[in-house]
Order: sequence, then C-alpha cells, then structure tokens
Amino acid sequence: MSSRKLKVTQTRSAIGLKPGHVRTLEALGLRRIRATVVHADTPVIRGMLARVPYAVHVEPADHHEGSTRPGAPKTAKTPKTKERSA
Repeated sequence: MSSRKLKVTQTRSAIGLKPGHVRTLEALGLRRIRATVVHADTPVIRGMLARVPYAVHVEPADHHEGSTRPGAPKTAKTPKTKERSA
C-alpha cells in the first residue's frame, strides 16, 4: 500500500461528458465542480485519472489531510464565508 496521497479536484461539469467518463468521476467520489477528494496514489486511481484528465486537477496531498476511509474522523475546517460588495 502506498503512503503517498493525491488530492483530486473536479474542474469541469460532468454534463455532456461520455457516460463512461461520468461514471469514472462518480467512482472517484466527485459529484460537483470544485469538489475535492483525497485518494491513495495507486495504479488503479492513476488509470481513472488518466481517463478524465480534462475534467480534474491532481496535486500531491499533504500528509495531514483527511483519510479516504468512510467513517474516519474528519479534521476541523474553518467555515467559509462569502463577502458581497454592495
């Protein structure tokens, strides 16, 4: 098992993509634009990313980021606030 992690962010809408590419994004855990998931750097994940390189942005994840296991404790995040100008 690889200790390296990849942070994957969806950068393009799945609307209009081939059905197989949509299923690949869903299998990666990406549901909407700007959604980010962390996966182990394995050949299986690399193959999935190679199938949809135009729809995702991939970068190495820090070792302090959350786990990909379901039910794993999540780290506290700062709330996002939107400031609107009048």
